Amino acid sequence: MIRAPKVRVIADEGDQLGIMPISQALEAANEAGLDLVEVAPDADPPVCRIMDFGRYKYQLSKKNSESKKKSTVIEIKEIKFRPKTDEHDYQFKLRNILKFLAEKNKIKVSLMFRGREIAHANLGRDLMERVIRDVAESGQPEQIPKLEGKSMIMILSPK
Repeated sequence: MIRAPKVRVIADEGDQLGIMPISQALEAANEAGLDLVEVAPDADPPVCRIMDFGRYKYQLSKKNSESKKKSTVIEIKEIKFRPKTDEHDYQFKLRNILKFLAEKNKIKVSLMFRGREIAHANLGRDLMERVIRDVAESGQPEQIPKLEGKSMIMILSPK
């Protein structure tokens, strides 16, 4: 599969064997009982390594699975408010926001306007500012409150 006429060959132990024709490199790999693998096709000349290709693929898959284990998936949870949200409902939703922030999730806070409520967008902005103040010790706004159509949206992220 290697198309270059000459390649730089690296032995299994890491020693450089130099630049040689592809036929000679394949012969050296066969003598060692290993495969010739192109590791840097963009180099001039391309770099090939004599190695066990099955073991190489196995090590790559192990490395990928290790990186997947270490990565954390951040979910975006959504909490919906209305301009006339009552105090008890506000406290209940605030408690959920704080719980989600403690779990290291992002929160999309939506404020839905119905009918003529959109004329009082300042009430919605005040509610969003109150949410920002109440979660200040465990989260911060990633996206400031923005009016989009009949809803105001803000994204909070954990500190």
